[in-house]
Amino acid sequence: MKRWITIAAAVFAGAVTLAHLPGCAGTRSGASGTATGAANVSASGASGSDALPAGLDEGPRAAATPIDESKVEAGEKLFQTRGCSACHGFGKRISCPDLDGVTSRRTAKWIETQILHPDVMTKQDPTARQLFAQYALQMPKQGLTPAEAAAVLEFLKHKNHESAEK
Repeated sequence: MKRWITIAAAVFAGAVTLAHLPGCAGTRSGASGTATGAANVSASGASGSDALPAGLDEGPRAAATPIDESKVEAGEKLFQTRGCSACHGFGKRISCPDLDGVTSRRTAKWIETQILHPDVMTKQDPTARQLFAQYALQMPKQGLTPAEAAAVLEFLKHKNHESAEK
């Protein structure tokens, strides 16, 4: 029983720590971007009009498209400042999925939707639901714009390309 209480206290402390990281339940920055299919899901949840676009993970993987190097630095900065690196690593698991190779496993549309609407994805997407069950942590909504999510995607593609070359 004492061990269970210790584990529960550690999990609670971790959740409190995550809630105070920069970007957890973050605010929207002033950057603007063009809407993509991923941006068309409303922030309110998964009611009938908030259905995910069809075929999110169908088609070519994100890594199959060229990297837009002009967005990589901005994507890396967002990854660091919004707290993504507190939970995700490359080539190692921190507390959430290892992102090494993610752009070879998922489409750009799936990744962008996961970044923009993790709450809706967990409710409606079978892969996101499975990841939530496996890691027992809900990815917080970061309040990124579609343009910012695209920059993070370019950073992920860049990192995945670098690790594939090693």
